[in-house]
Amino acid sequence: MWEAVSCGDEYAAYGVVLGARSAGADDESLLLDVIGTVQRKVGEEWAANRMSVAMEHAATAVNDRMIAALAARHAPDPALGRPERVTREDGPGRITVACVDGEWHALPARLLAEVLRLRGWHVDYLGAQVPTPHLIGHVHRTGPDAVALSSSLATRLPAAHAAVTACQAVGVPVLVGGAAFCDDGRYARLLGADAWAPDGRAAADLLARSPLKPPLAGHQPVDDLPHLVDQEYTMVRRDSGRLVKAALAGLEDRFPAMRSYTERQRQHTAEDLGHIVDFLVAALYMDCEQLFTRFLTWTAGILTARGVPAVSLTPALDVLETELKEFPRAGRLINHARQALNGSAVPAARSGSGVLR
Repeated sequence: MWEAVSCGDEYAAYGVVLGARSAGADDESLLLDVIGTVQRKVGEEWAANRMSVAMEHAATAVNDRMIAALAARHAPDPALGRPERVTREDGPGRITVACVDGEWHALPARLLAEVLRLRGWHVDYLGAQVPTPHLIGHVHRTGPDAVALSSSLATRLPAAHAAVTACQAVGVPVLVGGAAFCDDGRYARLLGADAWAPDGRAAADLLARSPLKPPLAGHQPVDDLPHLVDQEYTMVRRDSGRLVKAALAGLEDRFPAMRSYTERQRQHTAEDLGHIVDFLVAALYMDCEQLFTRFLTWTAGILTARGVPAVSLTPALDVLETELKEFPRAGRLINHARQALNGSAVPAARSGSGVLR
């Protein structure tokens, strides 16, 4: 399957899927253990600079088509119609599966949606980056038993928090998953989600063991993250554009060769600095040193794989620290990340941690 997907050969990939089914492989295993595993390798190969963005997109598109091909084999007979409201007497129930606002990595959510369909759920799959007001409108219209939210990037955690609390406010429990919530689910707990699962199979098993209960009334988002009262997150987020410009100017002072960059090179550098600021903002929201530090060390690995000196990250942090000298939590986050960059070897790049070019 990897050979077919890495070449963008949709027909060869479909042949692999059909051959595996004929040999006795079940569709859930094909979805999670073959397509899902191959997609993780796609991310790893991109991170290691062995696959271009175009190749990564082509490979992801093939995987998405294979999911659709498997799903089509279980489509209901159109002549039978489909009930608008499904109860537990008809099966496990009805669930909405969506990516949080701003999250474009939709394939993990798509895999979960198809696995739940295989297990008898009535699934409303809403796809990538669903604005919270539209999600709530859908929930009001369809009345699901639960909502499953997916996010791969930690920068989407504030949006995830808004979606979780909005769903809970209308009495619908929320299951969350994806790399954004950390590999042990710590951010899911901080944001007050009703449940967390590390992968699609674990999510389906969890829902099968114990259906999620409607959330208790009276929950307030501010109760989850009391540190937000200091307003650092709000002010740094509002000032993010200026911080990127200041960091770019500071790097030019320290590395005069940057002044001869082409406009495209400057744009890419500004985008990279923007990602750093975005992750700093997310870390302030969660008040988590590890969130920002893991992103910076991952970024160092990405830069190293592309022949760019990772040492350039430290001056960028120095400039940001100077600009944010009135913000103690931001300073603590930056200092922790700097120590990690200077005091340990750069780890191998990991898929799903960021979006640098």
